[in-house]
Amino acid sequence: MVNVTAADVKRLRELTGAGMMDCKKCLEEAAGNIDKAVELLRLKGAKDVTKRAQRVAANGLVAAEVVGTSTGVLLELNCETDFVAKNESFQKAAADILATAVRTGVSDRLALLGTEITPGVTVQQRIEEASVTIKEKVELGRFARLQGGYIASYLHRSDPSLPPAVGVLVQLGTENAQLAKDVAQQVAAMRPSYVSEGDVPADVLEKERRIAEQITRDEGKPERTIQTIVEGRLKAFFKDVVLVDQAYVKDPKKTISQLLAETGATVRSFVRFKIGEA
Repeated sequence: MVNVTAADVKRLRELTGAGMMDCKKCLEEAAGNIDKAVELLRLKGAKDVTKRAQRVAANGLVAAEVVGTSTGVLLELNCETDFVAKNESFQKAAADILATAVRTGVSDRLALLGTEITPGVTVQQRIEEASVTIKEKVELGRFARLQGGYIASYLHRSDPSLPPAVGVLVQLGTENAQLAKDVAQQVAAMRPSYVSEGDVPADVLEKERRIAEQITRDEGKPERTIQTIVEGRLKAFFKDVVLVDQAYVKDPKKTISQLLAETGATVRSFVRFKIGEA
C-alpha cells in the first residue's frame, strides 16, 4: 500500500472539502494520485447523494434579505440535523444562495435552483456539493420574493445556539418601520394564513362552515340557533387564521385591524416560513 502523507490528505481536503478519512482512503486507493483521488471522491459523493435523497431534511435555517425597502427575499435551506444547521459550510451555502437570489431577481424556487451561483455552477449543484461535504441531505425548501410597497423582514431563533428557524417578510402599503416590525413579529408568533377575510378561499370557508354546522348539530343545538352558532364559530376561525382579525400580541385588547387603523396603514401581503412546518 502506498504511503499517504498528511500533506497529501490536507491538499485533497482543500481541493474537495471532503472528510479527512475519506480523503485518506481515496488517496490510498488511487496510489497517491491526487487527480484520481478527486475523481474517486466525486464518485463516492454521487453515490452518497443518491442514498441521502431518501432521507428527511427537517432541520436547517431560514434566511432573509431586504434590498432598500421595496424588495424582500426569504428562503429556507434544509438539512437533517440541527448539528449541521450550525455548520459553517452549511450556513455559507445558505448565504451564497440568498445572495444569488437577490442578485438575479428570480421569483420562484425552480428558477433559483437553475440559476448560476458562480460561472458554470448552478444553485442546485452548489447544494449537492454542500451535501457531499457535510454528508447530510441538503435541499432548498421554500422560496419567496416580495416586490413593491414597504417591505421588512424578521428572523427568530428558537434556540440561541442555532440559526433562525422562523422567517417573515411583511409588505405594507406605505413606509412605517416600527409598524412593519410589529406586524412581522405578530406573523411569526401567531401564524396567520391570510391578510383579510376576503383572502380566505371559498372552498376553505365552505369546508369550515360545513364542519361548524355538523359539530353544532351533533351537540344537539336547536335548529333555530344553528346558523347563529355557526357564524360565531366562523368568526373564531377568522381570529385564528386572518391577520387583521387577530388580537395584537403586544396589546391583546386591540386587533391588528385596529392597530393598522391608528396609522392609516395597510398590509398588502406577508410570507412566513418555519423550519419543520409545511
